[in-house]
Amino acid sequence: MRLETVAVIGGGAWGTALAQAAAMAGRSVALVVRTNRQAEAINATHMNEAALPGQVLSGRIVAMSQLAQADIIVLAVPAQSTRTLLNDLDPALLAGKPVVLSAKGLETGTLARQSEILRDMAPEALGFVLSGPSFAVDVAAGRPTAVTLAGDDASETSALALALAGPSFRPYAADDRIGVEIAGALKNVYALACGAVEGANLGASARAALIARGYAEMARMVTAMGGSAHTLTGLAGLGDLALTCTSVQSRNYQFGMALGAGRQTAEVLASGAKLAEGVATAPVAAALAKSLNVDAPLIDAVDAVVAGTSDIASIVAGLMSRPLKREI
Repeated sequence: MRLETVAVIGGGAWGTALAQAAAMAGRSVALVVRTNRQAEAINATHMNEAALPGQVLSGRIVAMSQLAQADIIVLAVPAQSTRTLLNDLDPALLAGKPVVLSAKGLETGTLARQSEILRDMAPEALGFVLSGPSFAVDVAAGRPTAVTLAGDDASETSALALALAGPSFRPYAADDRIGVEIAGALKNVYALACGAVEGANLGASARAALIARGYAEMARMVTAMGGSAHTLTGLAGLGDLALTCTSVQSRNYQFGMALGAGRQTAEVLASGAKLAEGVATAPVAAALAKSLNVDAPLIDAVDAVVAGTSDIASIVAGLMSRPLKREI
């Protein structure tokens, strides 16, 4: 399988960072953006100022507004936009090609994972999932980053991980796509919760307890869907959970802080807050947990706060009054 050229679809911060990582790995990269004007500006300046201000991009990156043939396709659009994007693409461009899914979220309405959407829209594509503790600004700047790349075929996944690995970007191959996808989606929900804990001034102890109990809840969800709890001990689980739930660089954490301070979701969105995938994922995750008959009080709590049907004080009181159980 030839793995020399990469097309990254999505000109936001994450897409630009992944294009930079692929270029630093020695690949020739096409960054597919929305408009010719945007592509021309990136090619003229070797920067994507709207997404990553001040970051100089590799000369191996060429921006364009249409997808052309490439050995590897990377989808770097928001989780709720994946189906629309794939609907607009010619499936023949993806047939037999490794398609790397980098969005972390579950689809509204269908409850589908990203790989399930790809299977629906481009069944002949080879789906892989990229997840793990990574901020776009760090990846683009060449700061050390380790992530998980999951696929069904061990040999193909290892070959793809090697093709995308560079001096500062290290993908570890794995075979549990379900576990990696669910962990990536749910960590955004828990990051909203941890941000809300900070916004409500509930303390670091409460945040640490939430992360630990969120980890346990995540494990119940993953295993109920056929994934492996062992996956959560790695980068896609514990690694991403620790990063997103403790850093104000996280958009989900920032959004949660605003909710914890008493603001409503619509108010935060109207203020121009950046996309927080967990806002859309929370109600989907709650519905999924219910369909699986999985006890997920933290997911339910975040869903209630996002929907504005409960407040932080009431939720904390409810969680603290749950029956005590043995931890293990």
